[in-house]
Amino acid sequence: MEQRIGSSSQPLEGAGFDPAFIPGLTSPASAEKAGEDGPEKEPEVADALDAEEVEDAEKAEEVEEAEQAAPESEEDAVPDGPVFEASDRRARMTADHRGVRLVLDDQECEFRWDEIGAVETETARFGKRYTVTVHTPDRRWYPIEIEAPARSRFTEWDSQLDAVLDAYFEEDAG
Repeated sequence: MEQRIGSSSQPLEGAGFDPAFIPGLTSPASAEKAGEDGPEKEPEVADALDAEEVEDAEKAEEVEEAEQAAPESEEDAVPDGPVFEASDRRARMTADHRGVRLVLDDQECEFRWDEIGAVETETARFGKRYTVTVHTPDRRWYPIEIEAPARSRFTEWDSQLDAVLDAYFEEDAG
């Protein structure tokens, strides 16, 4: 008597196990890999397809090299203006020529200077929490709390943030 080693059950197929499976339009991926459906490719056709894939890969590498060698755009170029950065283990805030970026864990938001209505800072009465709130013209606000290494950093951060706001933030007169 002959025994098989391993599982006797066949792998399940369908949309529940393969999100790319569409009944009637595509054959199951496992069947294609096994070569069960349809005739096998002729060797000449397979070689031609491999050559095309190699050419496409070479073109993609050339494009990537050209993009890396291209000079930075004017938007990415860093001007000599002031920059404010504050961070702790979870939160990070950056204000520079592009605007204000707030990051908390894996969440991130970015505001250009024309999207900002006001920037407000607040320090905790007790503790070392520095809160920066970005207000938008449509009455929304986005606060972020950063834990400072020492309370003495609050005045330093206030002066740095004020320098950035004075340089880049333009308040409308009316």
